[in-house]
Order: sequence, then structure tokens, then C-alpha cells
Amino acid sequence: MKATLLIEIGVEELPPKAMWRLGDAFAKGVTDGLTEAGLTHEETVFYATPRRLAVAIAAVTDKTDPVAVVKAGPTVAIAFDADGNPTAAAQGFARSLGTSVDALEREDSDKGERLVYRATDDGKMLSDMLQEIVDKSLKKLPIPKLMRWGDSEAAFVRPVHWVVALHGDKVLDLTVFGEHADRITRGHRFHHPDTITLDNADAYAERLRAPGYVIADPEARRAKVVEQIEAAARDFGGRAMVDPALVDEVTALVEWPVGIAGRFDTRFLQLPREVLVATLQGHQRYFPIEDEAGQLQAGFVTIANIESRDVAQVVAGNERVVRPRLSDALFFWEQDKNKGLAALIDGLDRVSFQQELGSLADKSERVRAIAQRLAAAAGADADAVERAAMLAKTDLLTEMVGEFPELQGVMGRYYARAAGEEPAVADALESQYAPARAGAPIAPDAVGRVLAVADRLDTLSGIFAINRRPSGDKDPFGLRRAALGVLRTLIEAPIAIDLATELEFAIAQQPVKTADDTAHALWMFHMERLRGYYADQDIAGDRFEAVAALDITDIVDFDQRIHAVAGFVVLDDAAVVCGAHKRIRNILRKNDTVEAKTFEPAGVREPAEKALADALAVNREQVEQASSEGAYDRALASLTRLAAPLDAFFDQVMVMADDPELMRNRVALLRELDVLCRQVADISCLSLD
Repeated sequence: MKATLLIEIGVEELPPKAMWRLGDAFAKGVTDGLTEAGLTHEETVFYATPRRLAVAIAAVTDKTDPVAVVKAGPTVAIAFDADGNPTAAAQGFARSLGTSVDALEREDSDKGERLVYRATDDGKMLSDMLQEIVDKSLKKLPIPKLMRWGDSEAAFVRPVHWVVALHGDKVLDLTVFGEHADRITRGHRFHHPDTITLDNADAYAERLRAPGYVIADPEARRAKVVEQIEAAARDFGGRAMVDPALVDEVTALVEWPVGIAGRFDTRFLQLPREVLVATLQGHQRYFPIEDEAGQLQAGFVTIANIESRDVAQVVAGNERVVRPRLSDALFFWEQDKNKGLAALIDGLDRVSFQQELGSLADKSERVRAIAQRLAAAAGADADAVERAAMLAKTDLLTEMVGEFPELQGVMGRYYARAAGEEPAVADALESQYAPARAGAPIAPDAVGRVLAVADRLDTLSGIFAINRRPSGDKDPFGLRRAALGVLRTLIEAPIAIDLATELEFAIAQQPVKTADDTAHALWMFHMERLRGYYADQDIAGDRFEAVAALDITDIVDFDQRIHAVAGFVVLDDAAVVCGAHKRIRNILRKNDTVEAKTFEPAGVREPAEKALADALAVNREQVEQASSEGAYDRALASLTRLAAPLDAFFDQVMVMADDPELMRNRVALLRELDVLCRQVADISCLSLD
């Protein structure tokens, strides 16, 4: 028989940020368990609300298919003695299968005639396997923190209060954390506190919706949340700022979403937009309302979990809750502005950056020194860079950032502008944190880019200096992200500097004695991040290795070279030249003791040797000139003109000739070719076969 399998676990309110992951993982675990058990099925739908995790799987068979069982036993010669009586070997084989020796068959094999057991396994019942399937799926759930309740030793994300297990209209035997499965579920905590009896599994979602006032499908409930938000905002006279992450969280907080618009005093609109949004979204889980021009209005939308008979009271309650939050924010804003960032500079000395690396004042001074070295290369005003470095961390001491840590930098910009700081300085206080996350843009302004790079270089070098380097998947200081931020800023700005030298300078500024390998380790750490950066652009690892082999420490130059290499490898003769260069490198490596001498064109004998020497003479200037101008694509394209003479040379000329002078001259020719083939990148590293 095939029917829908429904498993529901009723719990106390789930952590809202975990509900989606838990629901999806539970459904996947049960589905995979059925498949592994050999039970066929069709589509899986997962349900999740604050009070339940459930999965419905269509057309689940109640039994696995019959399976033919064939097991080979001992040969007849071993199974029977001289009188034809079964030996211990035959009897033991039969006994292990629950049968008799007389019931066993015989068949030929490569070892002679032997005993064989043949039977048909009728299959296993879903009801017999369900407990193990559900138990395994629950153990695999990504539970953020386990809870215990009552006197039980059970531990789960939240206390379990009921369990449903239906296959079609049949209740299956299942126990979850002491709760035995039934066909009884529960509706909305307030709208329908009574139990709901399910006649069959297919009625689940419909019966929960009516009479239960529960939208069990999280995607359907999410769509309802958005619909309610947008409708309430329209009724208010604006449009809601619908943040997807907040919608997901709110969806995990309600079972029957109802949108309600509220107001707040217009005096709070003088607060920076980011502060209002952080207060409404972050603290209250409200959705701010904008007008058509994108200006915030003195209103918000909240999603209730109930259809109230007195909506005005619900609105008044939400307005009453948000008012003190906004009042606090306005107080912080005015107090911080009156004090000013400059007045907070001295306070940086009292705040620790890291125990071994000193205070925020110490860090600011190191960042200032690094930033001053980078200013010219970035096209940034040196005075603006110095001022920005002094103020960079002061907003961390403000009341507002103390309340809203996510607004660091943002509030620095607002307070600096309010104090009359130059726009370049004020903007840099925010853009120093760019890129804020993977894929986010780099700082848009020159001073901000300098500050962003300098701050990260100081953090990276400091943490490496105290030997707290990332290992495995552990990176508590976010150094991988910091290094990638440095590399992206240098490349995308672009800022042409010797990164290895700047790393050494940053390490030298640290107030601790460093290990001898610190600079090298930090450079290699950046190189690994750079490798990943290009891998994300589908630039193969051999392209990276070809450029890295030249020890290029200007990351802008590195980027130009690797993109030129990526274009070179698709040229028709690139494979021939790269293959020849590999051969040249191998010959030179094996004969590194051969006396170095200048190649003498007059010393060539073979026509193919002369043709290669002539091609080298003709193309060398073009390759070197293009390389010196940074026209790396043109330089590499010029190398392809050596393809035919290189091919002929290795086909017709013996490099390690018996004549010592001839051999040394040919090795000298290869050395010159090797130098030319490594003008842009070591093309022998490329795999183009």
C-alpha cells in the first residue's frame, strides 16, 4: 500500500533563527532514511512553525520489495563425509540460516559442486523501521543548543509535547522523547487551543489552517507575512522596507500572521536613517515605512500572531514599546554629537585592542604609520589620511555604537560630519570597514581605502606576531576575510604597492618580539587567499602558479599578469611554447653545473638552431618592451612566434652535443630563451596538454 507519511513533532517555541534549518534538515533526514531503508516514495514537503516540525512524504510504501536471497555454502566434498552424512560445516551453515541441510540446493561453481541457500525475503515493514529512521534524523539536526526538561534525560532543541505519525489513515508506532505518536495535533495557541484530530495524513495542512489558524507551510506563511506587511504599509500611506532576513525571522515567530501599522513621534525622524532602521528592525523586529522618495516616515509595520478584536490596543502596545527605544537613541545621538569624536581620542588609551598588542590608541598609531606609507600610492591626501587614522576608532566609545555595535563606522561618519570634519575624513570613518562581507564593494573613496588596508594590515600582522594564526576552520579574528579585503582593495582600486614590504613594516610596528618566519608566513597566507580569489573567477591554479613563481609582490601587477596569462593560454601556439619551455627548464635543471657563458650566434651549426636563434633575436625586444610597458598580453602573444622554431629545434638538434663548446653554446641559448619565457610568468607551469 502507498500513502502519505506524516511525522509531526510538537514543541515549545523554537528559536526563530533556527526554525528553517531544523525543518529542512528533519524532512531531509526522514526522506533519506526511507530511501536507505528501501521504501519508495514521491515528493517531500516540510512544515515548520514556532510550535512544530513536520514532514509529509507522498506515496510511501508500507513495505520494502521482496528480495531474492542467495548464499553460497561449503562445497559438497566438505559438507558431507564418506558415508554421505552432513558434516559440522553443512549443519552450521544451515543452522545459521534457520533451515535444514535437506532444504539446501546444490550448484556447480569454480571450486566444484557446493551447497546453496535460496529464499525470498518478504521485505521489511515501514512500521518496523520508522522508529530508527526518525531517531537517526533527529540526531543529525543542526540544533544550536540542547535543552533538558522535567526529570527526563531527553535533550532536544525545545521540550516535546506531542507527536503525530500517520501513514495514510493509520497511526504508526513511534515514540519521541517519551511522547507516543497519535493522530492528534494542536492548533493556534490562542485562536484554537483545542486539539485537532487528523483522519488521514493528507488532511494535515488543511486541518491546521481551518479550524486550527495555523499556516504550517513556512513558504506559504512567509508569503502571507510579506503580503500583510505590504498591505499595512499601503494603508499607512507608504511602502515597507522588507528585509528578507527579518521576514524569515518573523515567519518563524508566528503561525497566523497579521500585519499592523503603528506610528511614532516625528521628532525621532531627526535620527540618522541607519539608527531608526536598527532600532525598528534589530530591536523590535518592525518593518520601517518609506514614502515614494525613499524617505523614512514616522511609522512601522509589525506582524502579530493573532487577529485581535481590539486592534487599537495592539497598535498602542507596540507604539508604547518602541517609544523608549527611540527616546534612548535620540538621547545617545545628541549626547555623542555634543561631545564630538575628537574628545574621545584620549579615551582610546583606556580600551584594550588585544592584551599583547596594546590599546586602541596603540593600534590607531600603528594604523596611522602604515596609512601614511600608502597614501601616495592610493592618491589620497596625506593630511586627511592622518586625521582619519586618529579618529577611526573613536566612535567605538560613543553611546550609540555601544547600543548598536553594527553601526560602527556609520556613526563615525555622522559624528565627524556634525563636527565639521572634512568630507574625505568623515566618509573614511565608515568606508574603513569595506568590504564588509564577501562580495561587498570595496571602499569608494581613496582615504577610506588607505584606512581599510592599513587597519587590516595591522590586525593581520599583530595576530600573526603573537602566533594566533588561523588553523583548520578556526579563524576567531577573521583574518582570512581581512586578508581578502586587503587583496581586493589593492586590485580593484587599484593601489600599486609592494605588499610584502608593507607586511614587513606592519610586523615591525608590533609591540612584541616576532618569530623569524612571521613575514614569510603572513605573505603565504595572503597568497593562499589570492589563489582562492582567482579560483572564484574560474582562473585555474596553474595560471596562478605561473605568476606566483616570479615572486611578484605588487598585487596590481600580479593581477594584470594573471589575466594576461588567462588570455594567452587560448592562443593556438601557446601549448607548443609552454611545452617547449617545460623541456628547457628540465634540461637546465639537470645540467645546472654546465659553465655559464654568453650565447654566441656565430657558434650555431644546425639550420634549426640558427632559425631559433634568429627568432629569439627578432622577438626578444618586442617581448621585453611590451613587458616593461605592462602590456603583458602583447608580450605573451609575441612568444607564440617562437612556436615553430622551438618545435623544429627540439626535433632536429641535440642540445647535449659531444662537442663541449657546442653544448655550452646551446645551453646558453636555452638560458636566454628561459629568461624570455619568464618575462610575464613562468609559462612552464602551465598545463595545456
